[in-house]
Amino acid sequence: MLQCTAVTAVPYYEALLALATMEGGPEHPPEVLAPDEFLLCELGEHDDAVEHAAHVWTAQTTDDRDLWLFWAGTGAHRVHRLDVVRLCPAVLRDLVTRTVTVCAYFDHHPGPHSFSVTDPLGELITERAETEPETDPDADTDSDSDTDSDTDTDTDEP
Repeated sequence: MLQCTAVTAVPYYEALLALATMEGGPEHPPEVLAPDEFLLCELGEHDDAVEHAAHVWTAQTTDDRDLWLFWAGTGAHRVHRLDVVRLCPAVLRDLVTRTVTVCAYFDHHPGPHSFSVTDPLGELITERAETEPETDPDADTDSDSDTDSDTDTDTDEP
C-alpha cells in the first residue's frame, strides 16, 4: 500500500509545549523543531474519516510512548492535536534472513503496519537514481577553463 501524501504545518507553540512537558522529551525543544516545520502523514492511504498522523518525537523512556501529531480537515477547518501514545507492538519476522522489523506507528493505528506501507516519493527517487546517469555537480563544465594559463611561454632569457 502507498503512503498517504497529506502534509500539514506543525502548530509550533503547541508542539513546543507538548515536547517540553512530555516524559522523555528533548532538553531543548526549539532545537528539534523549526517554526516553519511541515510533516507528512506516515500512514497508508486512507479516506477522510481517518485522522492523518505524523511522528514528532521518540520519548527517552522505558514504556515505549512517542509524541505524534494528528490532524483532520483542510484549510481553515483543519484541526490538530498532539498526543503521547504507545507504540504498535506488531513485528514482521523474516525467517529466511532472520530479521525483525517493528511497526513504526502508534498502537491501534488504522490500516496496515508501517512495514507494509511504501513511500511513493521514495520509490520515484530510487527509480530515477537507478535509471539516470550520475553527474558530478562539482565538475567543471566550462570548456574555456583549459586554455587559461598563468605561465609565460615567451622568455627573453639567453
